[in-house]
Amino acid sequence: MIGFLLSAIKIIILLGVLITIHELGHFIVAKLCKVKVNEFAIGFGPNIWSKQGKETKYTLRLIPLGGFNLMEGDDEESDDEKSFSKASIPKRIAIILAGATVNIIFAIIIYFSLTATSGTYVSNEIDKVLDGYAAEEINLQSGDKIIEVNGINVKSQKDLNKVMEKTEGKEISLKIERNGEIVEYNVKPTALQSKMTGIYLDDKCKIIAVEKGSCSERQGIKANDILLKVNHVDINGDRNIAIQEIGKEGVNVILLTVKRGEQEINIELTPDYQYTYFLGVSLKPAEDTIINRCINGGMETGEFLVSIIDNIKQLFTGNVGVDQMMGPVGISEVVAKTDGVREFLEMMALISLSLGITNLLPIPALDGGKVLIFLIEAIRRKPLKQQTEINIQMLGFAILIALSLYVTYNDILRIL
Repeated sequence: MIGFLLSAIKIIILLGVLITIHELGHFIVAKLCKVKVNEFAIGFGPNIWSKQGKETKYTLRLIPLGGFNLMEGDDEESDDEKSFSKASIPKRIAIILAGATVNIIFAIIIYFSLTATSGTYVSNEIDKVLDGYAAEEINLQSGDKIIEVNGINVKSQKDLNKVMEKTEGKEISLKIERNGEIVEYNVKPTALQSKMTGIYLDDKCKIIAVEKGSCSERQGIKANDILLKVNHVDINGDRNIAIQEIGKEGVNVILLTVKRGEQEINIELTPDYQYTYFLGVSLKPAEDTIINRCINGGMETGEFLVSIIDNIKQLFTGNVGVDQMMGPVGISEVVAKTDGVREFLEMMALISLSLGITNLLPIPALDGGKVLIFLIEAIRRKPLKQQTEINIQMLGFAILIALSLYVTYNDILRIL
């Protein structure tokens, strides 16, 4: 019971904070643009506290999941000169964009703060050279600094890993600083082979996603199948045993037994193989200074932004299926499982950034869709007919509701 209450509190705090700051962004910019806000509410449902300001009524409502702004002339015609509908198009766009912008800025601040204080940053100085790898072959040494790989600057382990991923096993050029001198090498990276099935398991060996184009998808494995056996070995819901059996060397055909509904199905897989390329070095931690922590925080935060944008892009390009999306139910489960304040804040930053960027998409019913309508109005030099705008928004709402129901259904299947 206590666990359930703690999970509920986590979810309420996270969603309440993120939606409230979103609405606060709209509110502040509306005030700056001299647009009248009749009510600014935190929460939904019956009022439990209210105060009438000079122009705006401030209310606290019973259900602490978000909030809203009631702007004059937002949803209906108004002759008030301070109404939303009377504001210039740039001002209306600024007000609408403010909510998503605040979510993005909030995520950046949280993530930067976490990464800048984590101390998990490294330099470009070699700490160890691993036996049997390319670095040993060309006699790289502890204390050497990796300046460039294939003409790309290297400042951290992540930089090095990214460059190595793109080598495709071809010879690379290295620029090394040793005792104040620059030394150049050419070497072929060490290749390690690994099996790729394209299935993603949760802790109880339920398949939560199947990668598009993978051997598993080709053989008909589906999300929500439960993995029972690998090559006739009972895995008893142990994810580690499943990974160990799938990864065994010398086994080129994998027999999986999965449970789908009440059925047990045997599926034979010929796994795909992937090569990963390594130089074979580990890098030293950087000197612990405020500047280094800020540099690391900035780099990590930049990668965080790019990864979220890339994930959204993959959804629209078809590389990620709609069935792999996560809705409120799935998000709530993940939030409930967060362990400690740091992990909770990381999840808050992730959801805040995703919420902000998604809201900027030019889809009716989202903030980006409203901005698109204002831009059309600016090009036409006259507003759309009110009924036309209503129809566009209703279509957007219908699509979002249908998508939400589908995603929620998949979330529930994954949890059960």
